[in-house]
Amino acid sequence: DYIKSHTWIITRLLLFLTYKFLEEKCLMNIKIIAVGKIKEDYVKSATNEYIKRLSPYFRLSIVEIPAEQILDESLAEKYKEIEGEKILSSIKPDSYVITLEILGKMLSSTELAEKLKEITNSGVQELVFVIGGANGLHKKVSDRANFKLSFSKLTFTHQLMRMILTEQIYRASKINAHEPYHR
Repeated sequence: DYIKSHTWIITRLLLFLTYKFLEEKCLMNIKIIAVGKIKEDYVKSATNEYIKRLSPYFRLSIVEIPAEQILDESLAEKYKEIEGEKILSSIKPDSYVITLEILGKMLSSTELAEKLKEITNSGVQELVFVIGGANGLHKKVSDRANFKLSFSKLTFTHQLMRMILTEQIYRASKINAHEPYHR
């Protein structure tokens, strides 16, 4: 009986550890690369809430690229290039990259969910969303994109866009899991 009970415990423990290992391996990494820091507490709080809610679906991380202070408007393109190089250095060669651009393709929440499902099912290990700074994205970053996404023809602050993006990734995850949230 002693051996049977310990065998049962060890078997259960191994099953649990195997499940946890596979669960970790199956979650795709999502990285949001954003120029600038979030300053407003309410935006930080909402963004962090969606990141927490996303944990059963994806491993999400945020990389903040310091915004270049534009001291001379005639050098704005140069500053954008510096930010662009920092963004590109944070992207792995095999990552799938979605840039957020005004001229990108607009998708409904359901279409975004389908796009995320397609990327996840393709075996991609890391999906990267890129949010540019006040001056937009450098052409090299835009050229690196596998997909260019637009949320609107309106311009949003990069801080607010980060919150909107995390909410939409969460909404897409709920849609794909056939769980209530999307309306």
